[in-house]
Amino acid sequence: MSTPTELRLAALHWLAEGDVAAKCAGVRELARCWSDGRLALAADARLACALPVPGHPARPELVAPRDVPRRAMHTPEGRAAMVHAMAHIEFNAINLALDALWRFADMPRDYYADWLRVADEEALHFTLLSDHLQTLGFAYGDFPAHNGLWDMALKTQHDVLARMALLPRTLEARGLDVTPGMKTRLVQAGDQAIAPIMDIILRDEVGHVAIGNRWFDWLCVQRGLAPLATYAALVAQHHPAPLRGPFNLAARREAGFSEAELVALQAQDA
Repeated sequence: MSTPTELRLAALHWLAEGDVAAKCAGVRELARCWSDGRLALAADARLACALPVPGHPARPELVAPRDVPRRAMHTPEGRAAMVHAMAHIEFNAINLALDALWRFADMPRDYYADWLRVADEEALHFTLLSDHLQTLGFAYGDFPAHNGLWDMALKTQHDVLARMALLPRTLEARGLDVTPGMKTRLVQAGDQAIAPIMDIILRDEVGHVAIGNRWFDWLCVQRGLAPLATYAALVAQHHPAPLRGPFNLAARREAGFSEAELVALQAQDA
């Protein structure tokens, strides 16, 4: 089947793709086609999905978060397991960006361009981590993984406002807090080559969270909602895991969180 020439249909096509390498290559080519003006956009189309989504390979084995084995960082296998966990997050992030593209109609053109950019950068991140994992003697799929990010996508599939609140602004923003510490632990354990990869990921993820903030705030304005109260209500409704400090306040500010939000975030951790 050829790739559709309409952006949202093409995003759905690659979301359903189960081959990891094909998905990454397809998403990166999709971004180039959009940049070159070779794709149409039907923002008002109500699309239906006939295929199981997201497409994913037979491995890794998906288990409950509590069943993912913990491994010691001082062992080569332990370091590889952490890199694998990060790669799995990036694989999920590709799917989440593609899902945000196809699922939600009637958004501005910039919304779809933003989430295509996210999908493209997440595909790069996955490729960098997967290639690095191979230098450690392992491959994506060699360790069990969990599907917590996609579980939240299912909970928020009914409403783009909930999606923006609970995924980029909550679960993905958590990466801004934990990535610097993960980088330090891996480098101290002897994996010097991971440092520039994680620097790229952190830089880009600030932009991804900023995109979530942009469209959450835009939707609140469109619906006449107060952002702080709306966000608190959505968190109470969907029950993401509580956020614990320390928080990367500098990165969160750069990603567009207000001072009032940061004060509320730190207060809940007190």
